[in-house]
Amino acid sequence: MQENRIRLYKTLRFGVHYCETPPTKRNENRRSFRSRLTQIINTQHELVRLADKIDWAHIDQQVQPFFAVEGRPAIPSRFIIGLHILKACNQLSDEAVCERWVENPYYQYFCGEEFFQHTFPIQRSSMTHWRKRVGESFFEQLLQESLRIAFVSKALKPDQLKRIVVDTTVQPKAVTFPTDVGLMRKAITSLVDLAKRNNIDLRQTYERVVKRAAIKSGRYRHAKQMKRAKREEKFIRTRLGRVIRDISRKIQGNDALKDIFAGDLLKAFTAQHQQRHSKEKIYSWHAPETECIGKGKAHKPYEFGCKVSVTTNVNSAPGGHFVLHIGALHLNPFDGHTLAPILKSFTEQTGVTPERIYVDKGYQGHDYEHKYRVFKSGQKRGVKGTIKKELKRRSVVEPIIGHLKSDHALGRNFLKGIDGDKINALLAGIGYNFRLLLRWLRFFCPKIWQWLSALLSKNSDCVFHAVTIA
Repeated sequence: MQENRIRLYKTLRFGVHYCETPPTKRNENRRSFRSRLTQIINTQHELVRLADKIDWAHIDQQVQPFFAVEGRPAIPSRFIIGLHILKACNQLSDEAVCERWVENPYYQYFCGEEFFQHTFPIQRSSMTHWRKRVGESFFEQLLQESLRIAFVSKALKPDQLKRIVVDTTVQPKAVTFPTDVGLMRKAITSLVDLAKRNNIDLRQTYERVVKRAAIKSGRYRHAKQMKRAKREEKFIRTRLGRVIRDISRKIQGNDALKDIFAGDLLKAFTAQHQQRHSKEKIYSWHAPETECIGKGKAHKPYEFGCKVSVTTNVNSAPGGHFVLHIGALHLNPFDGHTLAPILKSFTEQTGVTPERIYVDKGYQGHDYEHKYRVFKSGQKRGVKGTIKKELKRRSVVEPIIGHLKSDHALGRNFLKGIDGDKINALLAGIGYNFRLLLRWLRFFCPKIWQWLSALLSKNSDCVFHAVTIA
């Protein structure tokens, strides 16, 4: 009777008729009637060729320190890393790349599958957990792997790492346009929801009146009635202060509740008292690391996110201009103060000390120790010959930044926290490099082989005719 209940449970649980055959034997029997992916796909496809060039064994060794020896078996490193490379190359979300993986046999081969799979083997959230576990350092190694493949494929020459261009841009965060009214209303809503979840009875929530005041404020500002708009903003600021004081009284003497409310109360207090020129400001409730960066452009005077430094080769390589280094920079630093740490990180990752660095006028007063190696746009002293020609090519980094924003994820960052900013910037650079490699493997290498095969066949025909005449 007990065995029948177990068989019935397994039938309902797995949706198949339960049998006594071991799972391993059942899988072997099924696989014997299935075709391998190499028999279905085109083995000369660029994704197949790129997968064969990546050193998966070396990458697996780099990932091993992030996982424990005991416990449930981990997700294969090639599978999860391949998903992130495909996600970065095609600017896909985690959900989209998982859906395409089920439909595309080339994606499955790239991720290490031997047979075609009809269902996705893991949960989508595993990608998020894996990114948090490996952190920024592993994605830097993945960027190095893309450059190594470029060297092996002859798409990039080592000498081209000695003359580089460095520039900064803004990586916008996925936040709404920040306003004081919107931030204070969000603070009230979040504090009230947190109080309800912890069974704290407030004197009044003010949600209904605050919503009406926020609508009025927006309409008054649209009509240029600033006094009335400021009156509504003052009304919301007063109600936020009442909620903060009410919660502070209710959690007095309870250390557990104090720990729960500490972060939200601090953000709410900052949102209530911050002014236009405050040094510490919050621009987004769910992303407090967001910074306001002035661009000075007519169509976009300000951007909200963080700075990102991009480094590329000044002279075009056979495969194009690659992203040699990329990194997110927080606390809105001055461009000149970022040059020294960026070049130090570039040397550590590539093993090459740059001989010439070309920058724009924003790097005036930089703190790099070898100042004679840095050439700024518009500089006249010491600029002649090859340096003068290369300095004119400094703007080559601008279209690369445009591609990183439009074709990859640098245009809008959806990853959470400071670590998310750094990982998203690195993923954009990784996707850009692998996309160049795919183009190189798709167009240039096949054409070279076609030319060689045609030349060899022509020579063989000449030899054949010569033998026949003789």
